This record gives sequence, C-alpha cells and structure tokens, in this order.
Amino acid sequence: MTVALMWEARAAGGRGAELLEWARARTLELARPPLRSELLRAPQDRVLVLTWWDAAYDAELPELPEPAADLVTRAVHRWRFESLGPADGRDRPGAGPGAH
Repeated sequence: MTVALMWEARAAGGRGAELLEWARARTLELARPPLRSELLRAPQDRVLVLTWWDAAYDAELPELPEPAADLVTRAVHRWRFESLGPADGRDRPGAGPGAH
C-alpha cells in the first residue's frame, strides 16, 4: 500500500522563501527517504510538502517537525491519505484511451 503524508504551513509575513528552504532541508533530513516527495508553494506564503511511502496506512512514518513559532502564522496542518492510484486509471492494464 502507498500512503501519502501532507504537511502544510503558512509563513509569517515576508518569510515564505525561508519557510520553503526550511521545509526542503527537513525533507532531506527525514530518518529514511520516502518513495517520492514534492515541495509546493501557494499565495500567502503557504508551503506544502507531500511524501509517499510504501507502508500500511497506520504505520509510523518520519514526518516533518513543527517549524519555529516565529517562522509560521499558525500550527502546521497534517493529513494522511491512502493512495488509490491515478484518477484516470491509466496504470491499470487495458485501461486508458482506446481500451475496450
């Protein structure tokens, strides 16, 4: 099973680039590497880190910590999801455009 962890934070005023670099560094320092990771940003200095793991849904997995309180405007939001595969089903044999 593949589990995706989401970590999202909003930087304190004008500190978006600093939070982005902090999250990048913490992702590289995880106790073990994820199958995949992705770093995203959004308006209002929001930073999102997605990590994918080959693990059971309730497995103990390395997670990014809370940043220093002065770097963010609120507590980090965290979510855990079970991957069900691509939404278009293209990874299934015989699926996708032209399949019968």
